[in-house]
Amino acid sequence: MTRVWDVPVHDSTRVRDVRVAAEEASLLAGLDPHRTAVAALVATELATNLLKHANGGRMVIGLVDRVREETRAPVVQLTALDHGSGIHDVSAAMRDGYTTSEASLGAGLGTCLRISSAFDLYSTHRGTVAVARIDQAPGTTGPGNGQPGPTVGGINVPLAQAEHSGDAWSFVRWGSCPTLMLADGLGHGAKAAHASNAAVDALHRTAHLPPAEILRQMHPALRPTRGAAVAVAQLDLDSAELTFTGVGNIGARLYTAGSWEHLVSHPGIVGAQFPATVPVQRRSWKPGSLLVLHSDGLPSRWVPPDDPGLLAQDPAVVAATILRDANSAASPVRDDTSVAVLASDPADRHP
Repeated sequence: MTRVWDVPVHDSTRVRDVRVAAEEASLLAGLDPHRTAVAALVATELATNLLKHANGGRMVIGLVDRVREETRAPVVQLTALDHGSGIHDVSAAMRDGYTTSEASLGAGLGTCLRISSAFDLYSTHRGTVAVARIDQAPGTTGPGNGQPGPTVGGINVPLAQAEHSGDAWSFVRWGSCPTLMLADGLGHGAKAAHASNAAVDALHRTAHLPPAEILRQMHPALRPTRGAAVAVAQLDLDSAELTFTGVGNIGARLYTAGSWEHLVSHPGIVGAQFPATVPVQRRSWKPGSLLVLHSDGLPSRWVPPDDPGLLAQDPAVVAATILRDANSAASPVRDDTSVAVLASDPADRHP
């Protein structure tokens, strides 16, 4: 699911582009007309807020798998990012019907919260990130859809606002062992997307295996493609242990007990140059732990967030904030960029 709409919103004409993108994404996701209208309303409200309250920003619209169920079902994800001055009173802004803009539809963030399947927002003086997910029926509005256990989210942005990203991430539950994977097809564009999509398909066939074996099984599946850098992280909920392995240049950072640690992938290309041995790293998974996987579109020296309030948010908001804050005009993006976050049970995360 690499079709992505990356829409800069710096004048009112782009609000329509955002709405049309939401409608096109809803069509790909198979949403009915009512839920398509909901996606269009939420997207339009978020885009309007970018103009009226942040002097513009960016909307990223794409499809993600429903992350809480074993079956794969597409969900429309709407992400608004800006570098504005932030929302002064988030609690007031999240009340249903609250608006300060004459140009608003009158829906407000509170309505977006109510009608989305999931909605979360993070705002500081550095700007605001809002993420809404729309599937066929409204759900609870917090991460995890009200179910216990780890949660996951991410963002995937193509280079130069292309239609498709050569990156992909996916999440599968198999018994007590949820698995997160991120793949970066070599290069970018359609052929890179083909490779990363093949990695996603292979993951869903092999999620019952340990991470190193998943990569070994994935290697022949990617031989007909140009290959990909791939990292796999699997959490054993019974033993509270995280197992990580990667081939290629996928970055990984683990947050545990107040500090960040690099997890290192092994050189190689899944589907082309697979190493004879795949090193495996194991770490304890504690309440409040959080794992970030990212492709090389993110600068290698990005600084992990240190705000406990952010780390307690929906993982998709964490991922989008990392992406927003890592890039700058002085360090332009040179490739597709994806960030995926695996976080502990929301009940164990405290701002």
